[in-house]
Amino acid sequence: MSRILVLMLMISTYALASEHEHAGTDIVQRTVNFLLFAGLIWYLVGEPVKNFFASRSQSIADELKKVQEKLNESINLKKEALAKISEAEKFAEELAVISKKENKILNDTIIAQAESDIEAMIKKHTSKKEFEEKKMIRNVVEDVIKETLKQSGDSFDRETMANIILKKVA
Repeated sequence: MSRILVLMLMISTYALASEHEHAGTDIVQRTVNFLLFAGLIWYLVGEPVKNFFASRSQSIADELKKVQEKLNESINLKKEALAKISEAEKFAEELAVISKKENKILNDTIIAQAESDIEAMIKKHTSKKEFEEKKMIRNVVEDVIKETLKQSGDSFDRETMANIILKKVA
């Protein structure tokens, strides 16, 4: 049916487009020719043009939708990154507090250990000092006894003994 209509339009265009020998205006024929030509163009090109623009509109809408999705995704990633940054800042603050506490505990432990080491050294020094004093007293007593025994032939009175001890002590 549409082929017949197109064929009739083509024939009528040719028939109405012919020149006549009269001197009047041919506005009616030209208008009919234009309308037929426009109708024929619309009939032949209208659907593909509509489809082209519809598909173009759809592709633009799809691209816009993709861009919007990417924008939303980047916004979500930004929010996640900001959340991670705030978590990292909180972790850093907690870590600083924990580090200070551990530092204090370690310092206290080191100080306590040093104090106990000092006390042990003092006790060791005191015992060594006492041992050396006893050793020295023993040596002095031995020397005194040896000298006394050497002088045993002489008179053994208290004065002589006191003098020998005073010599050794001084």
